[in-house]
Amino acid sequence: MPMSFNLNVIEEFRTNGGRVGGPFEGGDLLLLTTTGARSGRPHTVPLRYVRAEGLLLVVASAAGAPEHPQWYRNLLARPVVRVELGTEAFDAIAVPTEGAHRERLFAAVTRKAPGYGDYQAHTERRLPVVVLERPEAPTDAVREVRSLADKLLEAHTWLRAQLRHIRQEARDHSPDRPAGLGLQLRQHCLAFCQGLTHHHTGEDAAIFPALARSHPELAGVLEELGEQHRKIGRIREELVALLAGITVTDPERLRSELDRMSAELEAHLDHEEAELLPVLAGIPFPPVRPAPAGN
Repeated sequence: MPMSFNLNVIEEFRTNGGRVGGPFEGGDLLLLTTTGARSGRPHTVPLRYVRAEGLLLVVASAAGAPEHPQWYRNLLARPVVRVELGTEAFDAIAVPTEGAHRERLFAAVTRKAPGYGDYQAHTERRLPVVVLERPEAPTDAVREVRSLADKLLEAHTWLRAQLRHIRQEARDHSPDRPAGLGLQLRQHCLAFCQGLTHHHTGEDAAIFPALARSHPELAGVLEELGEQHRKIGRIREELVALLAGITVTDPERLRSELDRMSAELEAHLDHEEAELLPVLAGIPFPPVRPAPAGN
């Protein structure tokens, strides 16, 4: 689909609260923003979606082309995506389905949108059916964010919940179980790594330097926390390398790496909260903007 056409559809979608005309008029359309596998830049495309078995699905059909579309290759590398659906926008984890699960969902898709069956008939490539999972808020999540301390706890709660979830998936993983578990586990692990990178990058680039300026007495603590970031980052890089293939081929090593990550990360989060929450509790979030001069 030409880029100029996509840009026009995206603009119309956002201007009209998800409603568009032309070939998409009256259809179930969403905007999917992925992060470039190589470039790291956001990439937005309009896609038809289908709901089946309570799931939000998109199909990487590329109109039956012999190769996967770029947005699909992007989400294999970086599973956290942004979804715009009507007037709503939310983050999701993109999980391609496999095995009998994929076959059942593809059949459901073609009942509602027969064109995908035609696309499949014209290519040897098995069209991926992707579930856009909207992560549920952890039950112990911060209810209302009023300070930077609340925001930090919100991020920490998400990281802890995601790590608990994927460790359980890894414990349940077995070569005798359906093949789809491997890809699902891979995407969830990569999504956790993606979120962890985003969180620590934000702290290293913005929060820690600001605290160092306003609270010089925290210099030693911030240096120690930064060193912990680097140590955890090395474990994260080993996890990402282990997950480079499409399926998890060494579940025992994966379990071991996740256990190591859990031990280091939990100790780091506990330490960071003990040292920084008292200071961050006095900083409003979102930041209070100063009134314009003259008011």
